[in-house]
Order: sequence, then structure tokens, then C-alpha cells
Amino acid sequence: MNLRISITTLIIICAFTACSKKDSGSVSTVSARTILNVAYGTDAKQVMDIYLPADRREDSTKIMVMIHGGGWSTGDKADFTVYIDSLKKRLPDYSFFNINYRLSTGGTNIFPAQETDVQAAVRYIYGKASDYQVCNRKFVLMGASAGGHLSMLQGYKDSIPVKPQAIISFFGPSDLLDMYFNPVGGNPLLSLGLAQAVGKTPMQDPAIYLSSSPINFITPGSPPTILLHGGLDPLVSPSQSTSVQAKLALFNIPNQLVFYPTGGHGDWNTATYTDAFNKIQVFLAANVH
Repeated sequence: MNLRISITTLIIICAFTACSKKDSGSVSTVSARTILNVAYGTDAKQVMDIYLPADRREDSTKIMVMIHGGGWSTGDKADFTVYIDSLKKRLPDYSFFNINYRLSTGGTNIFPAQETDVQAAVRYIYGKASDYQVCNRKFVLMGASAGGHLSMLQGYKDSIPVKPQAIISFFGPSDLLDMYFNPVGGNPLLSLGLAQAVGKTPMQDPAIYLSSSPINFITPGSPPTILLHGGLDPLVSPSQSTSVQAKLALFNIPNQLVFYPTGGHGDWNTATYTDAFNKIQVFLAANVH
């Protein structure tokens, strides 16, 4: 009887030891995932595409929120999709959240609808970071044109639930009053388009222009920022970026202005975009940890 117990016990111990050795020798991996049109709100436009890298970790995998342009009234997250593969290669330790937001058209979804959508998207990602196995302390905001404006507005104005570690603005407006009263080339259609997106002119409601201008919220604690702008931009004056750089420098905030003298409003050639993404990669390496 005692021998039978001893043999049974020995078998159990050996089996357990074998399983333990097998488990200890195995490698746990997390596969890359792409999840499209994930809702962060109830409106059809409040969706995002999510690109998660392999072997991501909740304590280290960074988050990049991507915000498309289009004058706050057009555009789509698909505008950024073409750059996802290039960004993945340069930034393998990042996850990418490419968002849509409600568009200001026909008097609907006027300011600050786009601002509140970005806030909602950031809060959604922050709350779901554990599910996606990414780090909710390491946010980067990147936007182009209107998306650059929204990236700066979120990054400078709203640090809840998290302050981003860096901001990337491709030719984003920063001072809407200046943009209205000093349109590029004196073009009145630019002022009209801005007023339509905002919902009012500065004469009707100066407060919404002030509260929607990122430059008014730069403080000594603002995130490091890289600004990219074309010298021949027909829609957003380069002064919208140089003024941001000047204020960041005033507070000794790490910043970089990448200026392309012959560049227009995003209609850059491949070499220019390659240079831009290379500079972004270096800037993030220096400022996001």
C-alpha cells in the first residue's frame, strides 16, 4: 500500500516537473493586430483604426494618435493610412490609433465638436490601454493641417487623463484670430472657410477663436513639439508654426521647426516626406521615453 502511494506520488511529481520544464522553455508572444473602425463614440464618424505591433507590452509600447486634416470639414482617417507602413518600420515600438472625428459642415458639428471628439478618442484609448496591451503613459499626438491644430489643442490645453510626451504638427493652424484676419495672400475665401467651420466670425464670438487657438495654451509644462511647414503653403501661413516655435522656445520647451522653403500644403514629394519622417523619428527618440 505504501509502495503504491509512493509510486503514484512519484508519477505525479514527474508529470508536473515535465510540464513545468516544457512551460519554462516556451516563449510567449503577442501577435500584431489591425482592428478597423472601432467606435469611441455614438456618431458614425467617431471611429478609429488601430494598429498594434507584435510583442507589445503594457509598460512600454507607445501610443501615437493620428488626426487627419481637411479644414475641419472634409478629410478622413484614410488620408493617413498610406503612411502607416512607413511609420511602423521607423517606430516598431509604437501602436497607432488613426481617428476620424465629426466634420463641421452645413452649420452642424461646429467648433468645438472636433476638439471634444479628440478628447473622447484619447480618453477611450487611455481607458482601453490594458486591453490593447499598450502603455497609457506614453502618448504622442500627430496631425496634419486641421489635424495638426487639433493635436496641438489637445496637447497644450487638455492634459486629462494624460499629457502627451510629444506633439507632431504638419502645417497646423495655431492662432485662429490671426488666421482669420491675415489669411495667406489676403484671400478672403480662407477667412470665410474658417468662419464656416467655427460657426461664427471673430466679431460674433471672439471667445471661441481664443479658446480654439493652441498657441494660447502653451505653458512651461507643455509637451515637446516638432513642427513641419512648407514655405509656399497657400492655406496655412508658415507664421502659424513659427509663432508656436517662438513661444515654446520662450519656455525652454524642446522643439524643432522643419521648414521646406518650396513646400506647399501637404503636396510634398516623396523625398520631402521621407526627410520629414526621418526627422520625426529622431525627435521622438530624443523626447519620448
